[in-house]
Amino acid sequence: MRRVAFLIRFALFVAASSGIEAALGDPIYVDQGRDWTTAERTDFYIRDQGSRLINLAWLQALKARDGQPFLSDSMSRYGFLPNPGNTTNLPVGFHTTGSGDAQIVGVTCSACHTRQLEVDGKAYRIDGGPAFIDFQAFLSDLDKAVGDATASKAAFDAFAAAVLRSATPAAADVDKLRQRVDAWYRRFHTFVAGTLPAVGWGLGRLDAIGIIFNRISGTDVGPPPDFLIPENMKIGDAPVRYPFLWNSPMQSQTDWAGFVLNGNRVFALARNTGQALAFGNFEPRRSFGPFFNYANSINFDGLKRLEELLLKMGPPKWPSDWPIDSKLAQDGQKIFERQCSKGCHEKKEVRALRDLFVTTWVTPIQNVGTDTRQYDELGWRVKTGALKGAGIPLIARHLDEEDYAVHMMFSAVAGAILENKLFLRSDIGSGDGFGSSVTPNGQTAPSTPRPPSLAPVQASTAPPPSSAEPPDQPESLTIEPGTLLERTLNRGEYEARVLEGIWAAAPYLHNGSVPTLAELLVPPAKRKAYFNLGAKYDIKNVGLDVDQNGPARDVTDCNDLNSGNSRCGHDYGTRLTIDEKKALLEYLKTL
Repeated sequence: MRRVAFLIRFALFVAASSGIEAALGDPIYVDQGRDWTTAERTDFYIRDQGSRLINLAWLQALKARDGQPFLSDSMSRYGFLPNPGNTTNLPVGFHTTGSGDAQIVGVTCSACHTRQLEVDGKAYRIDGGPAFIDFQAFLSDLDKAVGDATASKAAFDAFAAAVLRSATPAAADVDKLRQRVDAWYRRFHTFVAGTLPAVGWGLGRLDAIGIIFNRISGTDVGPPPDFLIPENMKIGDAPVRYPFLWNSPMQSQTDWAGFVLNGNRVFALARNTGQALAFGNFEPRRSFGPFFNYANSINFDGLKRLEELLLKMGPPKWPSDWPIDSKLAQDGQKIFERQCSKGCHEKKEVRALRDLFVTTWVTPIQNVGTDTRQYDELGWRVKTGALKGAGIPLIARHLDEEDYAVHMMFSAVAGAILENKLFLRSDIGSGDGFGSSVTPNGQTAPSTPRPPSLAPVQASTAPPPSSAEPPDQPESLTIEPGTLLERTLNRGEYEARVLEGIWAAAPYLHNGSVPTLAELLVPPAKRKAYFNLGAKYDIKNVGLDVDQNGPARDVTDCNDLNSGNSRCGHDYGTRLTIDEKKALLEYLKTL
């Protein structure tokens, strides 16, 4: 019955969200500073960062689960936002590169970092905010769509006719297309099957660490022609809420666990390179002696431009047509400075040698009793394959035959950047996307027979197994020992952030387990065990309207701290009086 109820709520959400633009009209763009103009926003929505996902003609020819074209609704069924300026019916955060039949669709950061919310029948757009998208459903459905297209000769003939724009394409052309599609599907399906958990991440969350680790170690460093090491891939069951972007260039460290150095152009480039590798092409190979070639498809000019855009993107201001009590907010400011700012969320500006004279905001990295699941992934060990022995002195240590995936990620990022800076090269060609049909010499890889086991992945709604007891993972992990990037990660520690614009970033905690700021001020044991997800916003409690029509998020209490969905921790401000909490919430609206 619970599964049926979940499916009904999800269907209602899809029906409501798929028509949000039509029902609510054009969105109201929230004020994010005078430097954030229409031109900057338009650029942010489509800027190429080097992601190479799938051939555009293939995507246009695929069918969705309802039999309609995959792009028929601009993929709004997953929560992606329509982009009227895109002539190929791609939503915000998707772009194309190349020309003609060789156009490849890529994903850029705005897909996951553009928030739209609904208040009193109006839609409000917040650039850089955590998106309300179901990325797992998108990946799963894309896998199914290609699986369906290749499931029989009749299905593929229909697909080929659409791709080749001919009712009777030549048999040789169909065979060649089949080899390319099979090569793409082998890699993509292996990644999807090895990454997506049985119970979905849900709206507004993504296991970014799992995706990046699985892409680098599972799909990029194995033997040709597919470069796969399937046994390296592990289920990504530690989803986190998409972070907001407007102050990300200023934070001294980033990622939820704060293990990525940040705060100057070099570190910013490394931060963006890491996330670009999630869906970019990457083909590292030993060139000669101790040297490696880190061939990749990353668009470094695009990454540079995206960072420039983030520097212009200001935190969203509470809309002028929403009520706010200025006097109460002034009272709340005093409570914030006493309860929240000092030692945690203070905008503390510092200059440090590693920041190259750039002022950054330093906030603490500490354990406040929240969910620990992400630390299991930071302890993943993998076979390093083609990257065995790779390393950059002082930056990324040399990799052993089996090593931590996080170390492999640093080596991949540092190597890709040096490949670009020292040799002025990076693009290895797009192939058909997702690293398929591209070999180190740029030629199409030979296709091998499609294994019969490649059935489309079907996400399950069955409840996850209990994970009250953490798996056997280290309580601490030193990343990149002996380098300038050395940092010891202690289980359960996460970074606090400066809270500008926090009102627009619900749900809260790193795993999105608390729906509103008002609920975050409730003792953990008394917080909601589940709440509904969707675009409707509660401006009184500052966060999600927990009763809206939408899929529910079930969360666990402090007895299951390693579930990935625990609402435990951050027990601050919970003992304030009702009036003090109201004042604090009113002030948080002004940040």
